[in-house]
Amino acid sequence: MMHQHQHQHQHKYKDIAYRLKKSERKTTSIYIERDGSVSVLAPAPFEHDKIEQIIEKKRRWIYRNLAEWEDLNRTRVHREYVNGESFLYFGRRYRLQLIDVKHEHGIRQSEPLKFSNGQFCLRKDAIQNAPEHFKQFYKVKLQKRLKERVHLYQPKMGTEPADVKVMELQHRWGSCTAKKTLNFHWKCAMLPLSVLDYVVVHELAHIKELSHSPAFWRHVEKVMPDYEIHKSWLKFNGAGIG
Repeated sequence: MMHQHQHQHQHKYKDIAYRLKKSERKTTSIYIERDGSVSVLAPAPFEHDKIEQIIEKKRRWIYRNLAEWEDLNRTRVHREYVNGESFLYFGRRYRLQLIDVKHEHGIRQSEPLKFSNGQFCLRKDAIQNAPEHFKQFYKVKLQKRLKERVHLYQPKMGTEPADVKVMELQHRWGSCTAKKTLNFHWKCAMLPLSVLDYVVVHELAHIKELSHSPAFWRHVEKVMPDYEIHKSWLKFNGAGIG
């Protein structure tokens, strides 16, 4: 959930494949992304010898973290669009009910997917595009929720984003661009509300501090003293969200 960078290049050093990204800082950092890939953030112009020395030095750390990612990722759930399957919605699980295209009373569910009476209702003729329907549902609901949460936290943090967007973020729960736009993965709509608040606070803090410096974490802690609980939840449960 750090600063977002547009220019990415695939590289390999010995046995370690990594994505090289331009950093706006003077230091070089290594991260394990949400999808288990390795990213190296380095200042331009890239000094490949120096980058490879850092990878070599951090080799054990990289392998330890990749092993941990694989352990956590074994919990990933592959859901099917059948009656009774459960789907996460802001941290709670709700069952799926498949709906006939026409009800016995001739009443038709106009939307392919809706949330009603504590369950997801999916029209049977929409099953083929169910992943897209769920994604759109989550996007709309998350955008509304984010508007409320950002509005709540931005005065407490003294930061104001230029824009807040929901999108398909490849590797992260959230990101902050150089132009102060906050981007959130649509899957944030599956997170418990307290964890979602942590993601919001985290990205708002990046408007002031681009890196995960001690000053950055102090900024987060000031408005969320128990942030470590939510950070840890995300680390150990995030991989299983889907």
